[in-house]
Amino acid sequence: MNVTTSPTAIKALLKRYGLLPKKGLGQHFLWQSQVVERIAAAAALTKEDVVLEIGPGLGVLTAALARRAGLVIAVEIDGSLLPLLKETLGGYDNIRVVKGDALKVDFGNLLDDYAPRFTGACKVVGNLPYCITSPLLMRLLYGEFRKELFVFMVQKEVARRIAAVPGGKDYGSLSVAVQYLAVPQCLFQVSPHAFYPRPEVESTVMNLTSLQQPAVRVEDTEIFFRVVRAAFRYRRKTLRNALQEAGLWHPPKDDDIFEIAGIVPERRGETLDLAEFSRLADALAHSKERKEENKCTSSVQAKV
Repeated sequence: MNVTTSPTAIKALLKRYGLLPKKGLGQHFLWQSQVVERIAAAAALTKEDVVLEIGPGLGVLTAALARRAGLVIAVEIDGSLLPLLKETLGGYDNIRVVKGDALKVDFGNLLDDYAPRFTGACKVVGNLPYCITSPLLMRLLYGEFRKELFVFMVQKEVARRIAAVPGGKDYGSLSVAVQYLAVPQCLFQVSPHAFYPRPEVESTVMNLTSLQQPAVRVEDTEIFFRVVRAAFRYRRKTLRNALQEAGLWHPPKDDDIFEIAGIVPERRGETLDLAEFSRLADALAHSKERKEENKCTSSVQAKV
């Protein structure tokens, strides 16, 4: 069944099932077929591909993906949509709709359960709810399952932050966290008129190409991301002051870390690229190791 014809058709379909869009779940149903086809085409699918779709909604994009891929596993949190999806996707035998919360479901187990013979990396596609975009994106990027490409529709401002480069106002912790594991690219804009009901914001479709290895090598990922968070939490402060405020830099013991990293301490965090964040974090990690070694040495000498 084609539900992409108009908002009127979507209203009629929802009414027949006694449903209304749920604002709390960020439900804005995409109906423009041109946009749907462009998103599906952006995933560059073949019949060898398995797609993990986040939030099938009414199944419009799901059907377009199924026409191109070998298998589509669609995760839908709203159980009331399942009977409707059974109707709209009834003509496809390569779609598995799973009720679940994308913030909690184990994606690796889903692939094992529904695509046990699949040995490649899946492609993840979805119109991400604006209210949970960042945590969901982090869970997908950092989740322990094989992924090759992400094609997401997100709020335009979020897309700018994801793809931002050092030195701009949009560059921040989210930019670094995403670019640490993927290469982002903004593809095209989507007007609010393409949805029912219309959202109050414009959307951007973007892809994230998953990296086989992190973009930069770091000695301690926990320290790396603590440095990144501190730099942007206190982005109006110099790096020296931001790290001190976060309890990461302790003068005069750590006075040499900036020299070791080759970074001027008066710079601000928003000017650092991933490689510079990596050098600074490694310098801090080595400083921490030296302190622990000195503590051990002092303890042994005290006992002697």
